[in-house]
Amino acid sequence: MLLGAHVSISGTIDRAVDRARELKCTTFQLFTRNPRGWKAKKLKKEEIEEFKRKMKEYGYGLAVSHMPYLPNISSPLIQTYKKSLSSLIEELERAGELSLKYLVVHIGSHLGKGLDIGIKKAAESVNTALSKVNNDVVVLLENMAGQRNSVGSRFEDIKRILNLIEYPDRVGVCFDTCHAFAAGYDLRTREAIENTLRDFDEIIGLRLLKAVHINDSKGDLGSHLDRHEHIGMGKIGENGFRELFHNKYIRDLPLILETPVDSRGNFATNLAKCRELYI
Repeated sequence: MLLGAHVSISGTIDRAVDRARELKCTTFQLFTRNPRGWKAKKLKKEEIEEFKRKMKEYGYGLAVSHMPYLPNISSPLIQTYKKSLSSLIEELERAGELSLKYLVVHIGSHLGKGLDIGIKKAAESVNTALSKVNNDVVVLLENMAGQRNSVGSRFEDIKRILNLIEYPDRVGVCFDTCHAFAAGYDLRTREAIENTLRDFDEIIGLRLLKAVHINDSKGDLGSHLDRHEHIGMGKIGENGFRELFHNKYIRDLPLILETPVDSRGNFATNLAKCRELYI
């Protein structure tokens, strides 16, 4: 079972591996820098070496990097687009330095300029970044919740982006359960999950599904509300995640929590709930 959480890099980046181990994760996700700013210090050689040493020592074969919050690779605004592209290039390079397999990318927003523009800009961003960074890191496009002006909440939209990518071996999809549910894809029962994954397969192809963000949803089905909830406490519910964890297409993928930390629970309690439902 590849189960983990998004862990902090506070201190030095190798501390993320320690935190994942403390939580008994078998995989994990991290930002490689401060996610709320545009600029990042270069990773020091000793940091990189210590990160890799701990990965090997603790037996981690796979970890996932996530883009920071500010970039919008679908932006029609020239300056935002340029900064977002630079950030994507930089994150691909940093993930490669750390020997991370995947970089998860939010597709972003077209800012009211239309879905066609957003899809074109997203594909252009990924193509340019992959052309400039020659490593083995795979970009995973993350499905969106369907917020106003968002790009990539429908499987058809993600497929349109993938069709424009010139490096098909270096792209895939990260499926976020909260986002999918909020976008209108039901995950509450075995039948609903099978229908959703059948649609995914027919439109995108399950071979491109590489990782799953496992988050319950505060919002109802089709609410377009991107609000994560503790596993079993939201609208997807325990049964939905139990069935999801027993689905043959999902069960063996990296399953990564991005659930809240509050008075009702934290990553440790959510990991425990997932292990209980996974059996």
